[in-house]
Amino acid sequence: MYLIQSAFTGAFLAPSAEDGQPEWVMLLRDAVPLDDLETCAQIIEDHVDGYHKCTVVDLSQLHRPVTL
Repeated sequence: MYLIQSAFTGAFLAPSAEDGQPEWVMLLRDAVPLDDLETCAQIIEDHVDGYHKCTVVDLSQLHRPVTL
């Protein structure tokens, strides 16, 4: 399970629980994890401005970030 986090704001980019469209949320409890890195990469490509400098966080490996 993975989360996308902005290094700029600290917010998480995750699918909305209501309609599934990606949205920025500030609280970890509101961030819906993603199942695979391919989905993370596609969401980042489609929905993230470069200044966010996103990091993908592998929830099973919290001590280190995942690079795409």
